Amino acid sequence: MKNDIYPTDDQQKPFRRHLGAIVFLAAIFFLNFIARVIPAPLLPSIEKDMQISHSVAGSFFLFISAGYFISLAGSGFVSSRLTHRKTIILSCEAVGLALLCISVSQNLWTIRPALTLLGLAAGLYLPSGIASITHIIDSKHWGKALAIHELAPNSGFMLAPILAEIISIWFSWRGVLAVLGVSSLCLGIAYAHWGRGGRFAGQSPDLHSMRRLGAEPGFWIMMLLFSLAIGSTMGIYTMLPLYLVVERGIDQGWANTLVGLSRISSLGMAFLSGFVSDRFGTRMTMIWVFFLTGVTTLALGMATGDWVIMFVFLQPMVAVCFFPPGFAALSAIGPPETRNVAVSMTIPLAFFIGGGIFPALIGFLGDMGKFPLGMELTGGLILCGTGVAYFLKLPAR
Repeated sequence: MKNDIYPTDDQQKPFRRHLGAIVFLAAIFFLNFIARVIPAPLLPSIEKDMQISHSVAGSFFLFISAGYFISLAGSGFVSSRLTHRKTIILSCEAVGLALLCISVSQNLWTIRPALTLLGLAAGLYLPSGIASITHIIDSKHWGKALAIHELAPNSGFMLAPILAEIISIWFSWRGVLAVLGVSSLCLGIAYAHWGRGGRFAGQSPDLHSMRRLGAEPGFWIMMLLFSLAIGSTMGIYTMLPLYLVVERGIDQGWANTLVGLSRISSLGMAFLSGFVSDRFGTRMTMIWVFFLTGVTTLALGMATGDWVIMFVFLQPMVAVCFFPPGFAALSAIGPPETRNVAVSMTIPLAFFIGGGIFPALIGFLGDMGKFPLGMELTGGLILCGTGVAYFLKLPAR
């Protein structure tokens, strides 16, 4: 078998030579992400079909996040034995099977374990994907490379509501999940046949690696910042269609269309953020991102009438700008061989808080008739990230 480990000298090659490998990984990340957020635009239909409350619907993402938490935390054990490439393939196939299980679930007792399985399957991908990219790209291009990779979740945010509405023309919400499940299975097979790169083992999160990272103050700061950032994107996004339908009286189809269209600007903004991060530094970029995201999230909860639509578009435009500098900063903490460990130790708790607890809290307040307060509390917490990012210190690249 051909060894696909890229030599160190390969990092000196032009950035464009690695675009193919980055785009393939971005495609896998796209479907991986779509699988986790597609319940959001389907929540009104799921609530009606299964006759559940807002808080129960919001807790769906808590179960996904719980699985994601466990899987990300233990992904190093998997990649250290299977290699990053095989771990990515395993993630694709398992995500597909999990979606198919959810599509045939008939009650909460079966759908909740299936949602947890989806989180477990999806969580295997990210550490291996990030480690593969930062291994082949020179650190001075990390911002741009990770910005391309981040086009996947940003385009996923945009396309999930639109795909849900299109597929719903022919199928119920169960059919939407089944179509995506089959697609994930096919993509995994395609990567197994034609994908390249990642034929090297990751580092399992052994006690020594964990102690080295734990001794870095920047590691704990990044864990908190990622929690707030995921809350500002995933946390808000997962409950936004339901918020617009229930609280603002917008038709479900129009609400999903608005949410999807509002993410178009995210594609360019995330890529621009990578260039800004390379030019002005990751720390300064993150400070401004948290300030602007906090303000627009607060406004989303307080606005009424047509102002709501304006902030539906403005909030994600700035929120997505965190991730290229965020992952670049996270990759700069510790030596190269522990980069996947840094990701697998940081993102689990961050996703559980931002992508699980935040939606559950917003849904709980929604059941109390205080949906806007949930948005406002989230915005206040995000605004606190401005001060946290100020104290971040990173090594010179």
